[in-house]
Amino acid sequence: MSKEETASYIKHHLTIAGRQDTLFSDDAVELIHLTSRGLPRSVNNIAWQSLIAAFTEEKGIIDEPSTRTAITETHATE
Repeated sequence: MSKEETASYIKHHLTIAGRQDTLFSDDAVELIHLTSRGLPRSVNNIAWQSLIAAFTEEKGIIDEPSTRTAITETHATE
């Protein structure tokens, strides 16, 4: 997927889950796209781990540092 498609993909899944507000910052989405290379399964895995990282850090929005933490955790197990 392109960067725009990745952003739309994440937004679509959040809408299905009932979220209408911004949950992922633009820089987090860009990092997810770059790291996942636009592959849907990788996007899902990194986004999910980013949600967990942000929750652990008691953040209301998934930002780039939370995503970096998620990437470290995700790639450490592969």
